[in-house]
Amino acid sequence: MSETDVAVDLFLDGCACSQALLGTYGPRVGLGRDLGLRVAAGFGGGMCMAETCGGVTGAFMVLGLAHSDDACGTPDGRKAAYAAVASFAERFKERNGSLMCRELLGCDISTPEGHKTAVEKGLFRTRCADLVRDAAFVVESLLPNPRP
Repeated sequence: MSETDVAVDLFLDGCACSQALLGTYGPRVGLGRDLGLRVAAGFGGGMCMAETCGGVTGAFMVLGLAHSDDACGTPDGRKAAYAAVASFAERFKERNGSLMCRELLGCDISTPEGHKTAVEKGLFRTRCADLVRDAAFVVESLLPNPRP
């Protein structure tokens, strides 16, 4: 099973979109799965506010871990991470039209009405799962030494 499939399965099994990304790729970049799930817990559903997609924020966390080291406390030490995040954002937006949860889903899941709409339309199991898959696909291509 590919890591992309693992991320989607994690999401479909109940993890938030952000957790699916960090839980899958965290161990590959030095962060244990359980800690990754805890770190990413508050970022699902666009940080619970239908803002930046949780799959995107999860991917940003993975890329920060993959493209920085102990020098990340300096502007120069963050350059590679920033470049990877910018590349991810461009590719994800190109594939999906936006980085914003409410735009990607066509409803604001932070409101009772929007959440109800998402449930009724099955968006979490369909659209969100596709977005997790896309985020995993793009992040995979930006990791050092991508797996075949």
